[in-house]
Amino acid sequence: MRIGIIGTGNMADALGGRWAAAGHRVLFGGRSPERAGALADRTGQSAGTLQEAAAFGDAVLLAVPYDAVAGVLAALGAADGALRGRLVVDCTNAVGPGFRLTTGTGPGAARTIADATGARVVKAFNHLPDSVWRLTPPAFADGPVAVPLCGDEEAALDTVGALVRDLGCVPLTVGGLDRAAYLAAATAFLIGLWHSGHDPRTLLPPFEVVTA
Repeated sequence: MRIGIIGTGNMADALGGRWAAAGHRVLFGGRSPERAGALADRTGQSAGTLQEAAAFGDAVLLAVPYDAVAGVLAALGAADGALRGRLVVDCTNAVGPGFRLTTGTGPGAARTIADATGARVVKAFNHLPDSVWRLTPPAFADGPVAVPLCGDEEAALDTVGALVRDLGCVPLTVGGLDRAAYLAAATAFLIGLWHSGHDPRTLLPPFEVVTA
């Protein structure tokens, strides 16, 4: 699969590197040609402009801080259709001070990106930090990591599900793009717990207890 990655930070590095190792062709595009080139050199892949990453292949990973999304989309020319109809994987987290969503009561990040671009957006990979995605594979004592996916198009969800499996993880479709806001809110809550030194797993009973 050919994957364009918009961004040159930790998530771009972690996911792009793992997909490259799995045999995919990856093109890194960012506002810094030097950083994009460094990622390409490290992973044996390609670097290009934002526009080239947006037009590259089967899927585009949007991997920039959420507060930079509007500027990146403007630089990309998203309003003019640069991402229209493209499969965009949104791994952003709109989390601000106090671990609150900066999207407030409005549309969630994924819906906002979809409306701004006309892209086929799937929310995925936002619920865990880059350090987990660098594991080979991302798995713990209970088994491989499950990756929740939110999207409105079955074919797009299938494609992203294949990318999840190529990391050694398990895709878990949890609803349409309207559910992405709930996933984002849950992630913000989890981030707050982790930063305060709490293990979120202690909040939940074993599955066997719930289903008994």
